[in-house]
Amino acid sequence: MYRGAECRETLKLAHTKANIKYAERLRGEILNAIQLRTFSYAEYFPESPQLKRLGMQPKQHQMTVGDLMEDQFRLYERTLSARTLAVYRRIYQTKLKPKWGKALLSEATPAALRAWIGEMSVSARSIRQVLIPLRGAFDLGVNDDLIESNPLDRVKLKKILDRDAHEAKSVTDPFSADEIQAILRASDGQCRNVFAFAFSTGMRPSEYIALKWGSVDWIEHTIKVERTRVNGDSRDEVKTRAAKRLIDMRQGALEALVAQRPHTALANDEIFHDPITAHGWLTSQRVALFWEAALKRAGVRYRNLYQTRHTFASTLLSTGENLFYVAKQMGHTDTTMITRTYGRWIEQEDGVLPVFYERVNARKKTAAL
Repeated sequence: MYRGAECRETLKLAHTKANIKYAERLRGEILNAIQLRTFSYAEYFPESPQLKRLGMQPKQHQMTVGDLMEDQFRLYERTLSARTLAVYRRIYQTKLKPKWGKALLSEATPAALRAWIGEMSVSARSIRQVLIPLRGAFDLGVNDDLIESNPLDRVKLKKILDRDAHEAKSVTDPFSADEIQAILRASDGQCRNVFAFAFSTGMRPSEYIALKWGSVDWIEHTIKVERTRVNGDSRDEVKTRAAKRLIDMRQGALEALVAQRPHTALANDEIFHDPITAHGWLTSQRVALFWEAALKRAGVRYRNLYQTRHTFASTLLSTGENLFYVAKQMGHTDTTMITRTYGRWIEQEDGVLPVFYERVNARKKTAAL
């Protein structure tokens, strides 16, 4: 009996006393495994027609890693944000599918995985990012009794990669107060407003391009982060549960919103619009084009748009803001990421824009409003 049903299997062995004894021992072994909840039907009877009835995949060695990845992506579509899903699909198409798409599950051994990883000429951080969806697929295979264990569990990156690979290539490189002022002076109109808002809120680009006027509380001076837009797809969800948050409005953000009101407030929809299309920004990459041009005009060394978020966090920490408060404003569940990423800015005064980053007092009426 297995999962409440009687299962009969025929062994392709001659009818001899020795084979009958073998069948009795095998049955006892199976009953014991069922009791211990370690029994894998596909492992003992890979050719069995019972597998389909039990909702299992037949003969795991005929299934490819690509098949398993597609199963995993069907789960990801229901559980991940659009942005994360897009990242994982790009990783699969560019990194995983060429090597493992048609490989049988039985070929994805720890040794084969170690050899493949060792050939990558990227940082350890990038490799870990590549392995996330692959590890998820293997975990799914274990849960479905397709493989006994996740082969990546026996792959230790520290023993494979050389020292240089562990150097982080994506660094925190915030802008100084003078650079912020230069960038804003070199920008005007709606571009200046969105850049100033990014610097003074620490929101992710995918969050502020999806922000709507209804998410701004002018009385309490707070902003509700609850939507994202990735690759033109707007969703009422954010990257993680902690990312759905309420952040304090700072003077720079208030000034940016007040300046933006004449452009888009009457539509009562998305706050920031592409000045060329007169519609909401389709992607953060589109914002980045205007950003790069502004940095060139300002004579500021190029850093990507995401560094506005790093600038926000490092600035708050350098002025002595509480770690838990900064983590909450950034949308992190705890201070682990904050201390690891911005540790050297904690309580280190480093020339900031005090008014620009000053919190607006709740219920305080302003002449601008």
